[in-house]
Amino acid sequence: MNSADLEKGLAKDEGGRRVGVPSTALFTDQYELTMLRAALRAGTAERRSVFEVFTRRLPEGRRYGVVAGTGRVLDAVENFRFDADVIGFLRERGIVDGPTLDWLADYRFRGDIWGYREGEMYFPGSPILRVEGSFAECVLLETVILSILNHDSAIAAAASRMSAAAGGRPLIEMGARRTHELAAVAASRATSDLAAGFRYDIPTVGTSAHAFTLLHDNERDAFQAQVDALGSGTTLLVDTYDVAEAVRTAVEVAGPELGAVRIDSGDLLLVAHRVRQQLDELGAVNTKIVVTSDLDEYAIASLAAAPVDAYGVGTQLVTGSGHPTCSMVYKLVARAHSADPKAPLHAVAKKSLGGKTSIGGRKWAARRVDAEGYAEAEVVGTGPVPADLLDRQLLVELVKGGEIVVREPLDTVRDRHVAARAGLPMSAIQLSRGEPVIPTVYM
Repeated sequence: MNSADLEKGLAKDEGGRRVGVPSTALFTDQYELTMLRAALRAGTAERRSVFEVFTRRLPEGRRYGVVAGTGRVLDAVENFRFDADVIGFLRERGIVDGPTLDWLADYRFRGDIWGYREGEMYFPGSPILRVEGSFAECVLLETVILSILNHDSAIAAAASRMSAAAGGRPLIEMGARRTHELAAVAASRATSDLAAGFRYDIPTVGTSAHAFTLLHDNERDAFQAQVDALGSGTTLLVDTYDVAEAVRTAVEVAGPELGAVRIDSGDLLLVAHRVRQQLDELGAVNTKIVVTSDLDEYAIASLAAAPVDAYGVGTQLVTGSGHPTCSMVYKLVARAHSADPKAPLHAVAKKSLGGKTSIGGRKWAARRVDAEGYAEAEVVGTGPVPADLLDRQLLVELVKGGEIVVREPLDTVRDRHVAARAGLPMSAIQLSRGEPVIPTVYM
């Protein structure tokens, strides 16, 4: 991003398009600014520090987690700037003092970030992201990093489970109407409304709603209007009135080349079988069947034997299918006594009751595999990496000296996720409740 773009608040997204990117500096909690102010006064703000993002447990019943949102985190860090308006707001509210405002005015993250590749799996204790730099510059990033990773990873995990249940049949994301407008874009990236298609170059599709049918005097007129505008390859919604009559009318209007019909209500298993039989009898043997209606992974799995060609998923997807967050945390795990890059790091960790303890030390992570190449353990350590795990390490450098060194297209992320899921034991895709599919081993 050049200086002209910075002045205009513009950046290039993952698809190479320019989009407005306001400062992300206020995506932080005031307590982070409180800590910064106190650390600056105490002379400890510049101590070299290491923060890590991890989760102590997976959502109940889940067997693996999915890392998502890394690309958005990098964008947020790049645009974490305290511009004149933000500084003015902080001064007006008296949130921090003058010396802290002066420090914030020049803020740029100049540290290093390592993390799991987007689309990769994670497990309890996995150091999903490691942020290194001065205490001051790292502590401010806690809230924005967690808000992105917790949201996007929850959506990605739900999408992964749904796609596994679908058994190779396509999924159509339809959840934009069921969440906050900005969250809808993020959810589509993690999994497609048009804003996500524009910003992230995600393929978009669209059928029609019952309102379009109800607009017309009868169903035939509605179907004819849609076919006239979009061609016979369109998808017609056939459950506004009587499904059997609608299917018959749809084929009469579009011909046997009708692209697809969508079913949005009723006993989807029974109706899908009846519609498939009717379509075949009418000669529309290549017409696809799309089913929707608040589907989750369990409903999709129950339709495995149905003649369904694609599923539309919405509410359950954008809400993480019952688990809208991953409970990730951002903890200081090591620090030095000075800003000197050669000063030794000392492990630090929280000790408390109630399962909120953490393990100190700057960590590496690797995935051990068995003789057949399937994952058997998530290995996390703070010392030297064992020789047999050197080529199995999971953390890669994302930011070096404040500069982003890795940006990946979403196609790469999707392919990585498919490969990573295939590398887990078969029980990973079971929908029955269970523990993480592989244990986390500490060294």
